[in-house]
Amino acid sequence: MSKHSITAPGFAGLALAALSMAVAGALVSPVASASGFQISENTVQAMGRAYAGREAAGNDASVVMNNPAAMVDFDTYAVQIDATAINVSTQFHGSGTDAIGRPLSGGDGGNGGGVHGVPAISFIAPIAENWRLGFGVNAPFGLATEYDAGWMGRYQALKTSVKSMDFTGSVAWAITPQFSLGFSVIAQKTTIDLGNAVNYGAVLAAPPFGLAPTFLPQSADGAVRMRGDNWKWGWAVGAEWKPTTQDTIALAYHAKINHDISGTAYFTVPASVQFVLSQPGVPPLFQNSAASGQLATPATASLSYWHKTLGPVSWGAELGWTGWSSFKSLAIDFANPYQPDIDQYYGWRNTLFGSLGMEYKMSDQWTWRAGVAYDQTPTRDFSRDPRIPDGGRKWISVGAGYTPVQNLRFDIGYTHLFVNDGNVNDTSATGDNLVGSFDNSGDLFGISMQYKF
Repeated sequence: MSKHSITAPGFAGLALAALSMAVAGALVSPVASASGFQISENTVQAMGRAYAGREAAGNDASVVMNNPAAMVDFDTYAVQIDATAINVSTQFHGSGTDAIGRPLSGGDGGNGGGVHGVPAISFIAPIAENWRLGFGVNAPFGLATEYDAGWMGRYQALKTSVKSMDFTGSVAWAITPQFSLGFSVIAQKTTIDLGNAVNYGAVLAAPPFGLAPTFLPQSADGAVRMRGDNWKWGWAVGAEWKPTTQDTIALAYHAKINHDISGTAYFTVPASVQFVLSQPGVPPLFQNSAASGQLATPATASLSYWHKTLGPVSWGAELGWTGWSSFKSLAIDFANPYQPDIDQYYGWRNTLFGSLGMEYKMSDQWTWRAGVAYDQTPTRDFSRDPRIPDGGRKWISVGAGYTPVQNLRFDIGYTHLFVNDGNVNDTSATGDNLVGSFDNSGDLFGISMQYKF
């Protein structure tokens, strides 16, 4: 039995579950560029190496957001603009049945992914001999999916949009020429927007109404949409150590940020269903209502290494950890007293990311890059649904840098993601069971400009 299954549902139970699923789905995201709903795209230069040595390779202003200690490597003012297009594909293959065992109508939903742009801006200023100040804007979590209207999984998901934006201020201190520390303060805004169909026919066919055969599952579809947002503060720390003139090691930690999402659930109810719900004695369910939930964007840690050889080749590695276990369950509070508060279990697990990459400096103007990586998924088979058909992924990346003049550099990068299938066996609040798998893949293309002055 899936996490959404219920037995002999009453009217209030169905209403509660339908709304709770809508809100719960809003606070997670499907296939993103990294595991869960994480986005790593704030540096095209490092993307060309599959993020190997992201914080340690040097000459990358995105360290403002990734590891503030590494800002000490900049002796001049620097501004950097990165833009990445993420093309995610997720295609369902399978079937389903409604609460009375009939096949779910509708198609496979089409490609639930799409192309989404991710911007990032970084600025570093040397304010004293051993001190650096920086500011950055990036999107560390998010992405969106939208399935075709009327597809067989419409009661689980139609549209999902999750976006987190970080506004980061950082300071770095070079304690010695070999060792530095950094600290960041982060203002993070998280916004959610989702929708799915509601199987009102199943609600009215079930007790206490028992209006079958006038109403049967799939005979009276409506919809629900949830929107909400929240601002919260966070922090990060970093350290950089250069044991030799050729080797750099960097360590960074970003703390978990706990969000209290406040929003509103909007219901669309067919006229035939409105007539039944307006009868005396029926509680005011499926009405627009304020709703709130708690969501933590997880803590992350990274260990970065970079080695500069005496020749044209340099190489490095990256090890990342994401504390997805903070997303064990989702608590939802409803302003409507007829819809009891709920607590849904997801049981996500912590994940590791590892990559190896290299650079080849062909000339003073041109640098070529390549890398490979593997990223674990935090999802589990028992709790995976169409909103989060996530799987482990393998990365292959290539990139190039062009420096036409000393203080100006352009970078491009491309990554293909081989994503494992996301198997689902999910039952909606109204007893609609969806069984199958999602074929997932992704492509990233980024461009960047850095200017020093």
